[in-house]
Amino acid sequence: MYPQARIFIRTALIYLLLAFLVGALVLVNQGLDLNPRIGALQPVFYHLLMVGWATQLICGVALWMFPSFSREQPHGDQRLGWITYGGLNIGLLLRVVAEPLLAWTGAAGWGWALAVSALLQVVAIWAFIAAIWPRVKVRPTFRGKPSG
Repeated sequence: MYPQARIFIRTALIYLLLAFLVGALVLVNQGLDLNPRIGALQPVFYHLLMVGWATQLICGVALWMFPSFSREQPHGDQRLGWITYGGLNIGLLLRVVAEPLLAWTGAAGWGWALAVSALLQVVAIWAFIAAIWPRVKVRPTFRGKPSG
């Protein structure tokens, strides 16, 4: 496994752990009614789980397992992978901070931070598609006919 894919996958595992820590806190709070503000962390749990864990794991495995781009550049343009990684992670971390602060304070600045977070994640997914698309090729079968 090459370094870029390994970093994606290890980061995804860290987000899985964080998601379940936040999720446990939210559930304990629901059961014990410790602090009503903790409920604002529920969207953070979902984003850590779906963007941090699932999306990042999918991106890492796809970058690792999809067919080679070429002999010279087996993984294609790795800059696109780093743009994906940066956009997903900066966007997610911004969201983790801004989402509860918007709920707690209502300050418009945190709404703008959420918009920037979403924009970073959209750019990340477009970069991922640009990185993977050329690696999805039709490969000939043993009879010389396309297999897909």
